[in-house]
Amino acid sequence: MFKHLQAVPGDPLLALIIAHKNDPNPKKIDLGVGVYKDSSGNTPILNSVKKAEALLLKQEESKSYIGINGAPEFAPIVQSLLLGTDSQIIKDKRIQSAQTPGGTGALKVAADFIGANLPNPKIWVSDPTWGNHLPIFKSAGVEIATYPYYDPATNGLRFDDLMTTLRAEAKAGDTLLLHACCHNPTGIDLQFEHWKVLTDFVLERDLLPLVDAAYQGFGDGLEQDVAGLRYMAERVPNMLIANSFSKNFGIYRERCGGLSIIAETSTEVANAFSIIGMAIRANYSMPPAHGAAVVYTIMQTPELKAEWEQEVAAMCDRINYLRDQLVSKLAQSGCKKDFAFIKDQRGMFSYSGLTVEQVHRLRNEFSIYMADTGRMNVAGMTDENMDYLVEAIVQVVG
Repeated sequence: MFKHLQAVPGDPLLALIIAHKNDPNPKKIDLGVGVYKDSSGNTPILNSVKKAEALLLKQEESKSYIGINGAPEFAPIVQSLLLGTDSQIIKDKRIQSAQTPGGTGALKVAADFIGANLPNPKIWVSDPTWGNHLPIFKSAGVEIATYPYYDPATNGLRFDDLMTTLRAEAKAGDTLLLHACCHNPTGIDLQFEHWKVLTDFVLERDLLPLVDAAYQGFGDGLEQDVAGLRYMAERVPNMLIANSFSKNFGIYRERCGGLSIIAETSTEVANAFSIIGMAIRANYSMPPAHGAAVVYTIMQTPELKAEWEQEVAAMCDRINYLRDQLVSKLAQSGCKKDFAFIKDQRGMFSYSGLTVEQVHRLRNEFSIYMADTGRMNVAGMTDENMDYLVEAIVQVVG
């Protein structure tokens, strides 16, 4: 029955992880894997998370299911983080939120909702975008189109081209996928003025925005990173938001995220949310409980919340410090290429501007691993490996 099946290529980033693990070079550097790392190269468990888990261990009384949409106390946490505690949308009950298995689970449910309920479903995504966006929406039967985003000539944003393409080709009823902050894979974010222009266009063209908020807190801060999202949400009638707690709570393996839907009225959002519940039921039936319980415990315990906010700020500061250090040391080294643009990017990821050939030389000659696109995880750098990384880049760039 399976004789006709042919193996498919594995995820190239996962292959990089394995290659790095098997590399005997003591100086090897992993800039490929998409997780936060501390100054020792480890992905730490936050102190606030450890304390919350200790409380849960004492208090938890059941391992029963928590319901299709997750624990009811979880949704207000998601909404206040994304929209703010004083949001009129929350007060008007125009938003409902479900707990999902990570941001990926939220995107899959959103894709199924769009594919099954919108006429001629089509989604616009940035070029490039997170690699998993494409198979997720393709699997739901949603047509995928791309808008210009990254400019390799300037290592910046092609916003004028982005708008030209959308104005020429986007149709009423299309979905527009935007990254809230810390664009993956480029690290190049929309500025607040861009969000204003896009909001006007969404209203003019009657589009459905879907905002992927996977890295809130890793760019400029928990509030600053969702300023554009909040501006748009306050002005458009409908929106979908997929968010992840993997990064800002460091609970990657607990698979904790949320899908929120905003509609024009509380009745409309309730109707749409009931359909989302059916999509969840058909996908994974019930979300896991532990990650959401950790998030809720932290957010409802003032001293833990304060500690968590400090830990998120420290991770954000470290990432931006590493960007500054890399740019400064490359400039001091006499490197022929100007890498100053890396300081302007945000989040863990950076489109480094390195060519495929240069990336392969870094891997083969120096045991420095990053994606063939030149995307590197800034959090994989440390004070100890920074000079070696700079020397290697200078060698391959010239």
